[in-house]
Amino acid sequence: MKISKVILPVAGWGTRSLPASKNIPKEMLPIFDKPVIQYVVEEAVRAGIHDVVFVTNRHKSVVEDYFDRSVELEELLEREGKTKQLEAVRNVAAMVDVMSVRQKEQRGLGHAVGCARNMIREDFFAVMVGDDFIVGDDAGLVQLVDAAEKYQMPAIGVMEVPADKIDKYGMVAGTEIAEGVFRITDMVEKPALGTMDSRLAIVGRYVLPSEIFDYIMRQKPGRGGEIQLTDALAAYMKEKGMLAVKMKGHRFDAGDWVDYLTACTYFGLKDEQIREPLKKALAAVLKRF
Repeated sequence: MKISKVILPVAGWGTRSLPASKNIPKEMLPIFDKPVIQYVVEEAVRAGIHDVVFVTNRHKSVVEDYFDRSVELEELLEREGKTKQLEAVRNVAAMVDVMSVRQKEQRGLGHAVGCARNMIREDFFAVMVGDDFIVGDDAGLVQLVDAAEKYQMPAIGVMEVPADKIDKYGMVAGTEIAEGVFRITDMVEKPALGTMDSRLAIVGRYVLPSEIFDYIMRQKPGRGGEIQLTDALAAYMKEKGMLAVKMKGHRFDAGDWVDYLTACTYFGLKDEQIREPLKKALAAVLKRF
């Protein structure tokens, strides 16, 4: 099993991030010095992915363009001797090979993944949502790829959530077969509070077989009237089995303003040039509250 391609749905309207995302895709909102989508793609690259399939809409071409060459900008930076910035923009363009397909109507994550069917020729592929990412050594998609290759089974990423939050996520229950690795026994999209004992929530990271497209095509609209990826995964899991892997590292949900601002601060503090001035500025602001 070799995972070399990832489907990245980015066709949503970004309503959680309004009004900031009214004219700028939420995936392009900056977190410190890079847009959200670059952190997501960098996580994929760490897992050995080199081909990205964006599922977009007609307003999201800027997401694809970001990973293309900008010859005029490169020439300007070269003339001005800005070698650090020049290297940064060239590295973005060289990071991955990009393909795209349109999701012409918003019908859920399952539908979005299904739109990319004709772009996948591999037996297994990855899926990542475009508005959250995981940081940490060997964390996130790297873990899923390792588990899928070791057990030769599809795998999805999970994290523990409080009992009063299970109705916000797709949830799974399972039997732990290795540290942080579970063979899934049940999977429900946003279950009612009190209906599941498990706290393992799906967090937008998947390694899936190409067979999943057949299951997606057979799905009827589920919760919210949408084609839910979780429903297709549950049907596959019952017939053929699937793993859940507890994600390490720190997950940032860029669609949540607290997480978004925390991520901006986190990466700002990691930068040695601005760390101390930023700490002083934050301390001064905190005194006002």
